[in-house]
Amino acid sequence: MTSDPKIQNTDNLITIAQQFTLEDKITQVKPFGSGNINDTFLVILDSARERHFILQKINTQVFPKPQLVMENISTVTQHISNRLKQTPLNRRWEVLRVLPTKENRDYYQDNDGSFWRGISFIDNSQSFDTIRDIEQAKEIGYGLGTFHNLISDLSPEKLADTLPGFHITPLYLEQYNQVLAKTNLPKSVEVNYGLDFVGDASGGRSHRTSLSHILENAKAEGKLPLRLMHGDPKINNVLFDTTTNQAVSVIDLDTVKPGLIHYDIGDCLRSGCNPVGEETQEWETVLFDPDLCQGILQGYLSIAKAFLTENDYIYIYDAIRLITFELGLRFFTDYLSGNVYFKVKYPEHNLVRALVQFKLTESIESQEATIRSIINDAQIP
Repeated sequence: MTSDPKIQNTDNLITIAQQFTLEDKITQVKPFGSGNINDTFLVILDSARERHFILQKINTQVFPKPQLVMENISTVTQHISNRLKQTPLNRRWEVLRVLPTKENRDYYQDNDGSFWRGISFIDNSQSFDTIRDIEQAKEIGYGLGTFHNLISDLSPEKLADTLPGFHITPLYLEQYNQVLAKTNLPKSVEVNYGLDFVGDASGGRSHRTSLSHILENAKAEGKLPLRLMHGDPKINNVLFDTTTNQAVSVIDLDTVKPGLIHYDIGDCLRSGCNPVGEETQEWETVLFDPDLCQGILQGYLSIAKAFLTENDYIYIYDAIRLITFELGLRFFTDYLSGNVYFKVKYPEHNLVRALVQFKLTESIESQEATIRSIINDAQIP
């Protein structure tokens, strides 16, 4: 999925950005970040009050109801702000602010019908695509645990389900099989590897088919409660203070919705415990690092112990394995569909992304005993 060339026009971008500022002069708008879904820009202001903000074009193919997405984000950020006022943390923690338009709305719709939003920029912060050491791993876990804790008393009923079926692995398997049935498959060693890997999930020797239902079954049986989840807590959505190197915010709240926090825990560990990162070309070298896993869980549970149940711990390993397989399946399906969901830089980009996740899944499965032991040990005070 490529960016719309019309929005690269600087004058057009400045005109749109001006909808989110009343008196400050905009000096520059430039592309920002490396997200796979929305088009993101950094707006630079000539202002002593606030020097930057983030301007984003919401991808309405992915988020067909952008108004509900913005309502969810506004509800969550306001709730977190109120919690922090009532019970301040003993360290820096920032929450995003949704910037109102001149008409006091939380989004702007341009003449083409595109939806835009302004989000506050968190100064003196940075993000990372891979974890460099155990201390940083602990901070990643602390960041997710803090976010979960701050929304743990916000009822899931207060938020809309903006992405029905999101993180429901059996549904992704159905989509994959539908695509497979009508696609003229490209032939390559990499495609064959992917087909063989997912083929196991369609009833072969690995039992991935039955395992793909494990979290949803636990929810249906009342073993795992419906909560609010972030939906995309990969490690580059955790911001770090540039001076203290401590986690200071969790960003990219588009996918916040009712669900299972296990999808968040699994996704954080999936992205954090792959030292070469999910965009590597060397997919055959990908491994799951149990030491980083231990660090993330220590940081997470230092906060999350306040609200986790005994059953929550039981399903953490399943969440790590499942979410990794699921993302690989989504990348692979998108590649076979012609790259219609995730933005790509070259035609085989989603194929390579899929293979990275499949190799990571294999590494997780081969270390199941070790990972379960880490989870058990992390529960002990």
